[in-house]
Amino acid sequence: MTAVTTIRTPTVAASSRGPRGLLWALLRVHRSALWFWVLLVAFGAGALLWAQGPGADAAWAAFRKMGCDSGQPVLGCDDIGAAYDRYDTASGLGAGVLGLAPFLTAAWAGGALIGRELENGTAQLAWTQSVSPARWLAAKLAVPAALLVTGTLALTLLHRMLWSTDGQLRLAMGSRDWYQTTTFEANGTLATAYVLLGLAVGVLAGLLQRRALPALGLAVAGLALLMTALGTLRPYLWPAETLTAKDGYPEYIGMVMDEGALASTGARVPDPICVDDAKCLAEHDIVGFYRDYHPSAHFWPLQLMETGITLALAALAVLISFRLLKRRTGAAV
Repeated sequence: MTAVTTIRTPTVAASSRGPRGLLWALLRVHRSALWFWVLLVAFGAGALLWAQGPGADAAWAAFRKMGCDSGQPVLGCDDIGAAYDRYDTASGLGAGVLGLAPFLTAAWAGGALIGRELENGTAQLAWTQSVSPARWLAAKLAVPAALLVTGTLALTLLHRMLWSTDGQLRLAMGSRDWYQTTTFEANGTLATAYVLLGLAVGVLAGLLQRRALPALGLAVAGLALLMTALGTLRPYLWPAETLTAKDGYPEYIGMVMDEGALASTGARVPDPICVDDAKCLAEHDIVGFYRDYHPSAHFWPLQLMETGITLALAALAVLISFRLLKRRTGAAV
């Protein structure tokens, strides 16, 4: 009798080093940052929802109680007390989360996501486990980007809902104009673009420094420099409109870029500060005044232009990161 031995080869599960394994490894290693982001988004969403509901109701109740909705000037209506302060604080906190997110992202990406792993040798170990440097970097960028975009878009939509419903209250109190930095960034696509720029700058800083703390500092400083430059450039991204008046300056109705006096030839000249002194105005040949400004209708052109520039800078930072990684590892990227 011949004994036949059957050798069963166990089915090998998908390698944990594949894309799914890399994804879950990334989420496990940075689960603290993931939970922090979830809680931060929840906090911002809660603040905006409270402001839109109970906060706005209480502020309106106090506003009406003081008779400020009568359409007539009422003394003290520029300060209706604690109800509006709480409402304004909650809406400010919601927008503040969107303003803070790019800097937190840059610090984390530079320090923990890239810098610490290169400093500790974790990245080099991953590259020996069938994970190429290019795929490692792609995962480091793609997974956080998806989570960051989801959170910032949700907060932006909530902020826009609040902005569209509290217009009368905001106008009555004279607060939070559309062009103010925090409001402008939180009301459109710019908040999401900036958080992606923060991620890209942080990753590049981590690859440049290869140490956690120096990378963190470089990332935050680099992002602050870029955002300051973009904020300064913002008014010039779309052609401004001009208002003129003969008796004094036109009223403020938007983002003012420039103002001054007009000579009889139509030339723009420095304001001699004559106020309403006719003799002084005649001596300086001043016949009117002008203001260059952006009306609220320019919100989306300015928003989309700056968003495009920001995303282009983020894409450039990502491209440099891959080139730098290729040069240091010699791997195909």
